[in-house]
Amino acid sequence: MRIEKKATLVSTTIAFLLVAFKLTVGIISGSVAVLASAIDSLLDTVVSLFNYFALHNSDKEPDENFNFGRRKLEPLAAVIEGTIISLSALFILYTAVSKMVQGSEIDHLDISIGVMIASLIITAGLVFFLNSVAKKTGNMVIQADALHYKTDLLSNGAVLLSLVVISFTEYTFIDPLLGIGISIYMIYSAFPLIKEGVLMLLDAALDPQSVAKINKVLNSQFDISSHHDLRTRQSGSEIYISVHIVFSISTSLYDAHMVGDRIELAFKNLFPENTVYSLIHLDPYDDSEEAHLD
Repeated sequence: MRIEKKATLVSTTIAFLLVAFKLTVGIISGSVAVLASAIDSLLDTVVSLFNYFALHNSDKEPDENFNFGRRKLEPLAAVIEGTIISLSALFILYTAVSKMVQGSEIDHLDISIGVMIASLIITAGLVFFLNSVAKKTGNMVIQADALHYKTDLLSNGAVLLSLVVISFTEYTFIDPLLGIGISIYMIYSAFPLIKEGVLMLLDAALDPQSVAKINKVLNSQFDISSHHDLRTRQSGSEIYISVHIVFSISTSLYDAHMVGDRIELAFKNLFPENTVYSLIHLDPYDDSEEAHLD
């Protein structure tokens, strides 16, 4: 089993346990911050299960229905996860505002504080584990999962701090106020995740820095006349590069092919953490649109 799949199973199990603890204590105590954290953990469980499904199916070999595989499931999972985070944040915001308007008391603060301390420690360990997997694999789904639990870590810390302050001061308005702050931060964290996933689903080009590196490799090839029609995109952890390289008309097919192989290897070295697929067109003359116009 891939380490990415193991990571999603671990996160799903931990999220389920956190839901059980937080939801029970949140209902007993009436704390909107603890309930918000419980709802977020419940969504974590659903999202982690979906991430496992996405990783499992994205590994399948290309077939007659999906000639290029199913790697787009990874950015799709990231978009869905970001959307779920945003929707849960809106629900938390609504609950917090309602509590602030109506007012409420918080009971069993000692139990709530104990559960949040345990949640903080467990979530910190999970974030460390997911970050290490994300760095090793460069997988977008695991990066999204790590980001999600990182927001949980910060929100858990904030909830714990608010409960401690309330236990000493009895300023219960801090609880819904913190819920509002957590919801805003969750939306802010989810936006880049959704944006990156959507761009990948739309086959957006690689970032300008990566394209500049590719052009640098092409411009350094002394045995080609020019290049044109450079196109790039990314699907999950896979990068696709297409380009036309122009040779002298006297260059043999064998020599041109060897140059193409050399460029293909250079592209792979540019992105060692990704799987790179190169489509290099060997042109005996410049057949670009600009050349035809000239």
